[in-house]
Amino acid sequence: MRDRSEKRTPIGSPSRHSSSPRTLLLRAGFHDAARAGRLLGDPALLPFLLDDPQSDDVGEEGVIPGGFASADRSRRPGGRPAEVRLGPAREELIDSLALTSDPDMALLSLVRLAEAAATAESGHLASAGGVEAGCTTRPAVLLRSVMNEPAAGPREHRRRLLAVLGASQALGDFLVAHPERLTALAPVRAWDSPEESSAGAMLQRAVQDALGQADPADTAPSYSDEKSPCPGDSTVNRATAALRRAYRDRLTAIVADDLTSTDPLEHVSTVCRRMAELADAALDAALLVARAAVGPQADEVALAVIAMGKTGAQELNYISDVDVVYVVGPAHEPQGAHEPISEEHLVEVGTHLATELAHVVSATAPEPPLWPLDTALRPEGKDGALVRTLDSHLAYYRRWAASWEFQALLKARACAGDTELGARYEQGVAPFVWEASRRENFVEDARAMRRRVEKESVPRGGMDRRIKLGPGGLRDVEFTVQLLQLVHGRSDESLRVRGTLEALDALSAGGYVSRADAAAMSSCYKALRLLEHRSQLFRLRRTHNLPQREENLRRIERGVSTCLGRGDSLWDDFKELRRRVRALHQEIYYRPLLSFAATLSADEMALSPQAARERLAAVGYMDPDGALRHIQALTEGVSRRAAIQRQLLPVIIGWIGEGADPDFGLLSFRRLSEAIGGSHWYLAMLRDSPVAARRLCQVLSSAHWATERLAEFPESIAWLDDNAELEPRRPGALAEEIAAILRRRSLSGPDDSALAEQALEAVQAILRVRAREEVRASLADCLDAIDPERTASILTDATDAVLGGALTIATGLVIAQRDGIKAVATGPDADGRWQAALASHAVVAMGRLGGREIGYASDADVLFVHESRDGADDAAAAQEAEAVAKQVVGLLASARPHPLEVDSDLRPEGRQGVMSRSLAAYGEYYGRWAALWERQALLRARACAGDRELGGRFEELINPLRWAEGGLSTQDLREIRRIKARVETERLPRGINPVRHLKLGPGGLSDVEWSAQVLQLAHAGQITGLRTTSTIAALQAAVQGGLLSADDGGVLVAAWILASRLRCAIVLGTGRASGPRSQVLPVQIREIRLVGRLIGLGSGRERELEDIYRRSARHTRAVAERIVFADGGGVQESPSSASSPSTSTSAARDQAPSSAPGRSAAPAGKTRKRPRRDAGTTGTMRSRGTGRNRATRRRPEGPYPWS
Repeated sequence: MRDRSEKRTPIGSPSRHSSSPRTLLLRAGFHDAARAGRLLGDPALLPFLLDDPQSDDVGEEGVIPGGFASADRSRRPGGRPAEVRLGPAREELIDSLALTSDPDMALLSLVRLAEAAATAESGHLASAGGVEAGCTTRPAVLLRSVMNEPAAGPREHRRRLLAVLGASQALGDFLVAHPERLTALAPVRAWDSPEESSAGAMLQRAVQDALGQADPADTAPSYSDEKSPCPGDSTVNRATAALRRAYRDRLTAIVADDLTSTDPLEHVSTVCRRMAELADAALDAALLVARAAVGPQADEVALAVIAMGKTGAQELNYISDVDVVYVVGPAHEPQGAHEPISEEHLVEVGTHLATELAHVVSATAPEPPLWPLDTALRPEGKDGALVRTLDSHLAYYRRWAASWEFQALLKARACAGDTELGARYEQGVAPFVWEASRRENFVEDARAMRRRVEKESVPRGGMDRRIKLGPGGLRDVEFTVQLLQLVHGRSDESLRVRGTLEALDALSAGGYVSRADAAAMSSCYKALRLLEHRSQLFRLRRTHNLPQREENLRRIERGVSTCLGRGDSLWDDFKELRRRVRALHQEIYYRPLLSFAATLSADEMALSPQAARERLAAVGYMDPDGALRHIQALTEGVSRRAAIQRQLLPVIIGWIGEGADPDFGLLSFRRLSEAIGGSHWYLAMLRDSPVAARRLCQVLSSAHWATERLAEFPESIAWLDDNAELEPRRPGALAEEIAAILRRRSLSGPDDSALAEQALEAVQAILRVRAREEVRASLADCLDAIDPERTASILTDATDAVLGGALTIATGLVIAQRDGIKAVATGPDADGRWQAALASHAVVAMGRLGGREIGYASDADVLFVHESRDGADDAAAAQEAEAVAKQVVGLLASARPHPLEVDSDLRPEGRQGVMSRSLAAYGEYYGRWAALWERQALLRARACAGDRELGGRFEELINPLRWAEGGLSTQDLREIRRIKARVETERLPRGINPVRHLKLGPGGLSDVEWSAQVLQLAHAGQITGLRTTSTIAALQAAVQGGLLSADDGGVLVAAWILASRLRCAIVLGTGRASGPRSQVLPVQIREIRLVGRLIGLGSGRERELEDIYRRSARHTRAVAERIVFADGGGVQESPSSASSPSTSTSAARDQAPSSAPGRSAAPAGKTRKRPRRDAGTTGTMRSRGTGRNRATRRRPEGPYPWS
């Protein structure tokens, strides 16, 4: 666990006098108590502490520092010295040292400083000319005052001194080498003290004083032809040393402010700014020295130093390379007959100046160098000229610069030298910077560079300690911010700032980054910079990694524990910081929005009317003026929502323009934004998500049906950001959700109408679940070119769950209206059954619902079955079941706005029969009266809701009928042909071209499904694979059973999938879910584009839609005619065919594809709706009365034992 200094017992607490000196030192944070004891008694330190006659100054093991034995020391048994007190002066010193980052190092440096101060003072170093401005002539006196005076000034001076000595060995060495600089830590000489002059003025004065001390004889030859003398090497060296001492004087003040700040994390930006200002001052002062070294010819040349990187952004570290670029120009305009100075001469002198400048700040000398001066960011890098004129710089950036160079120029700032020339440079390069993102592949190049930098800096062994270049490091933040600035800064001048933290604030204010993400990234950036500063501070060495040695880590940890101490160790905190930064970087830096925004012009980014109108017309909008009105409505105002939409719309109008109906898409985006744009997550997700915005545009411009439902289910927009949300829910999930909804609702109304109203509200709630799942399926289809199997799975599961919930509600309503609300007070059980019910109820899915092949426009074909419970009257149970069935149908049909049509016309006796029959009644009916079309309809029967055991028994009851061992006779096949021909003739809508009808037209869904059903009726008794409710599965089983060829099977499967996809596409694209044209190929070009895009046809190929379908239908019709309409139909008479209608087998030998595409959600069509019976078909329709005309019906010998 980390050592938290705030939890240690205070040194000044009453218990400290009862502790040994060693215990006090350990408690204060000393790790070598023995050495600390010796240092506290060091003779060099004693003169600087007040005498304490009441204390024994002891070192280690009871020895008095100085070598004398203690005469009055009491002794413990065994000869060990008794515990003694250190005395108030040293206890107070220990108390102060306990607050430092490293008490051991602070105490050692203090002893060394005391010795140096005494030596300096006794050596008369303060003689005339020996001490520079701002220094003390009596360092020992000052140190003694600092260590002992109780006044606020000396105490604060002492706190700052010990804080520096405990954090930086390098600055301790500096003070030991120059004890007269002890004044740098005085509060009155703090960086922002009103009594202290600026760093620039101080460094300039130090350099000028040193240069002014040159003797006339101490001159060196000039580099020009002039004879004017210039300072010699000794003067330049003296000025260089003075500059470096003055620099470290001010550096010490900056460090002291940092180490004693109340919030080091928030003080980071202040440190960075002050370090940059100090570097500017050092470069300006160094330029004075360089000009002195070059001589009079330097006066002819104006040199501007352009800071780059962290220096330019004013976020410099304690020790870092300083990136600069040099610009030269004439110092004066030519006057009269004087010729202008040639560019060659300017470059020659400027190069000499720049070389001398680098020597002043970076060359080895008695005073350590300040920092490396890096000029690698200049044009052409290390291969280019060190110094260029302004025109040469601009020409290079105009013609040859790489993308990364403009990213570097984002930080360019004139920091020293000629102010006017530097300002001209800034103005000259700015347009290049803010147009750089329009360069080809700019965003991709920037991302690739970040990955390359990260890869090239990977350490070869050990743990990754990179603060700057590693994943989650400072570079992740900086690259993220810079890329956003360069892309969006073309149109938004508020983003044109240099500093990373300032840019983050601007990005947040402009809505380009969420406020939460900006705050998190800013906080992490400050924390990483704080760790970088403290890592460099120990030896003032250039490093961007956390140290490896434990004592160095411990020193940093003690210094930052108050603001970073969240984990168990500094390493844990560091890893967590990098994890958070990496997550934010990946989320923001790789937004697809950036790549597309980078390709737009400044006018397009700013949405200027003329540029927007031209672009709208170019990308496919039919009504650019109407689109402009939508854009104006979305972007006007000063709200944050308007700001975010202003940055989204330039890209979104392009993405919407790629769709089939851009005008409707933009209108839909406006409606959606006005409906839910106030939600904090909506626009933020579109801005931040890597895929959501583009997917939403794709949906809005291609699917009218889905678009109209998005605002009703705003949570569905969030699904666009997660592929898993667009997949079918796990089995049973929807049933559990609906059961939970019903548990929250009860039937407690005072009368029947109130109960009915409560039941309707409950049904509306569960139908909303189904409507939401329809939206899920529609979004997946819009984005993935319609997958019929996925669509059918989502919609079938939702419909099954809704039917189960509606059955529970209807049963409860019937019981409550019959027996009172007490009978339903306890609610249904976990399976949705009511204790007071007289019968068990089940719903059997038929048609496309039974085959799990429904689509968006499908209704629900069902049968209701019940069985009396033990002890219940059969008549009363039948009455309850009839009422329940009617309530289910009525409630689902009247539950607006998402009703579900439930069709029970496939029940025995059709609309004239009772809606719910008992299991025994079904058995009797099918055993005596079942017609061929009813056998065909039962091929799709599947228990879908209600009592599972009852539904399973119903399936077992009908299996021998639908999968008869005898198959089909020739007479049965003729009957099937007659019914199919009649259906195609009578049910085809008037005025519709049959070849365009997807269901009933030649080669449509009906042909495929009837072909599969004929094969099932004929052969399911022998081939178990045909015993399925699925069309695709039946065709695949026919192929495997040798009944279909691979070619014919492939034709049927492909046609069924194509027609199913087209039916779904018509509903989604046009919004037509009902009516005669909802199953007909579109004619209008706009609708053709919508449908074609949804099934995956590319832009410009939509007109091929009709050719593709007709070709498929033509081949499908030929296969269907061979199976259903050919002479004999491949059915051979069996010996028993005369006595049974189900005793023949088919001789079809065609085969289906070995691997067919997924099943479709397209409905199989209600081609098996009970036709009106007459004597020539399957008998007359029976009425519910007792006068049933059974003499007209043929009574076949069925497969049941009672037949």
